Amino acid sequence: MIQPLAYIHPQAKIADNVVIEPFAVIHKDVEIGEGTWIGSNVVIMDGARIGKNCRIFPGSVISGVPQDLKFAGEVTTAEIGDNTTIRECVTINRGTKDKWKTVIGSNCLIQAYSHIAHDCEVGDYCIFSNSTTLAGHITIGNYVVLAGLVAIHQFVKVGSHAFVTGGSLVRKDVPPYVKAAREPLSYAGINSVGLRRRGFSSEKINEIQEIYRVLFVKHNNVTKALDMIEAEFAPTEIRDEIVDFIRNSNRGVMKGFGSGS
Repeated sequence: MIQPLAYIHPQAKIADNVVIEPFAVIHKDVEIGEGTWIGSNVVIMDGARIGKNCRIFPGSVISGVPQDLKFAGEVTTAEIGDNTTIRECVTINRGTKDKWKTVIGSNCLIQAYSHIAHDCEVGDYCIFSNSTTLAGHITIGNYVVLAGLVAIHQFVKVGSHAFVTGGSLVRKDVPPYVKAAREPLSYAGINSVGLRRRGFSSEKINEIQEIYRVLFVKHNNVTKALDMIEAEFAPTEIRDEIVDFIRNSNRGVMKGFGSGS
């Protein structure tokens, strides 16, 4: 299943049923899981760890050297889970000594011309639309959707089930379950459509909505809002996830619409 015009280093570890198209280049310290398809003109560099049944389209560069002036050639990796699709001309850099790896989860879709920098951690079932750009050290939860031309500042965190609208500049953390839009990036409601698609009940969706009203709509400061949420809402997995995310935010979370940057 390997075309004669492809180059595969003899020490690369290629599983069964992998298809490698002409003019692909696979470096030495690479592992590719069974059933994966590698398109023409893909370059997979040292440190790549690619799961099963992935699809990597032409022009992509996986596990490139970090674009970080502090990088000194450390042995690091870029890890991609199973069933993930990477479209044309995507670039994914391997880690630095900060985390030693860049991680993309399983069942993700990374669309054309997106860039994922060193030491990023991306969860499962994420969709990044065309030309999404992640700087280094970013953490993305599960089921996150980033629309086209989103750019995210280094060290930012985006919570699970969040949706960020196209063309957004993300400078602050985006909590789980929300929609983020406008400039500067602000709360634009909860991601109710996505939550329903993923089987969240009306009761859970209402709980999320009421929690974020306390935080973003009623214009309480963050400390007061968190105290009110813990006092007024019974402990649940959702409530605690939201509270813990905000309390542990190093960069601070985005604001409610109309509350300034």
